[in-house]
Amino acid sequence: MKKVTEASVVEYDETGGPEVLHLVRRPLAEPGPGEVTVEVMTMGLNHIDGFVRSGAEKEWDDPFPRGSGSCFAGTVIAVGPGTTGFRVGSDVVGHLRSGAQASHVTVSVDRLVTKPKGVTFETAGGLYLAGTTALDILDELKVGAGDTVVISAAAGGVGSVEAQIAMHRGARVIGTCGARNFDYLRQLGVKPVQYGDGIVERIKALAPDGVTAFIDNFGQDGHELAEALGVPASRFRSSADRRDREVALLSDDPEAVAHGTDQLRKVVELAEKRAVTVLVSGFYPLADVAEAYDDLLKLHSRGKVVLATHPVNPRRIRKAREVMESGR
Repeated sequence: MKKVTEASVVEYDETGGPEVLHLVRRPLAEPGPGEVTVEVMTMGLNHIDGFVRSGAEKEWDDPFPRGSGSCFAGTVIAVGPGTTGFRVGSDVVGHLRSGAQASHVTVSVDRLVTKPKGVTFETAGGLYLAGTTALDILDELKVGAGDTVVISAAAGGVGSVEAQIAMHRGARVIGTCGARNFDYLRQLGVKPVQYGDGIVERIKALAPDGVTAFIDNFGQDGHELAEALGVPASRFRSSADRRDREVALLSDDPEAVAHGTDQLRKVVELAEKRAVTVLVSGFYPLADVAEAYDDLLKLHSRGKVVLATHPVNPRRIRKAREVMESGR
């Protein structure tokens, strides 16, 4: 195998929208002890990436130029001296604080888990932040059998994973969404409820015995809805709580890294069992990263928007939701 000494890396030199992102060539560090080099296949996009890039995430003070993205999946192509656990040719799922959107990354093995053969790269690349955030929140709320959980924005990346894991644990899930996402949520086993006036009554009609937990990914009227439904404050999580959880999962603190990797391993196991499936509604070549984030910003995507370094068809293709919405 030819030694790889450079990588194509997504960077930005100033805060701003997707337009500040660009692809550059950078030297690729050789793996040291406890490290491997991964040829990246797919990378998931997350809304917090945009908050960091725009400057809205005030706690993020990393120097410029900054890398972009935290979630990736790929194949190990080099192993550092004395490194164990992964060999050349191993398929892996991993996470970084930032800089995952690249053709290759050199990364510590404590940030990696093995990708099972039954989990596609398209799915694996978007599992880390959405999956671990969902799992953390469900663990905090102790969601399980006997619960009836309302999840807002249930068709999104985090919401759809929360819904599936909650149902896997035996909970009943009601998901709030726009009418266009009803069929998708029904396919997952979620009871859909449309946003807007009368939403409390619509939820109560589906949950005559009451709602026991509420997870707000929408970020508008979650507190009011939870109170109206009689959900205890201890069993409510807001979009701000989700943001705090995501920031914690992107920390370089060793304990945070270990926790994130442990949770990622559990999410990957759930994906292998098909207890969690991820709908990829936008699939872009790495060079089209700005367009991919512009797509994400429109807040219409179901599941995940994913970048790929080796797409089978690099030409522009229509996204699944566009085909569905056109009626064709």
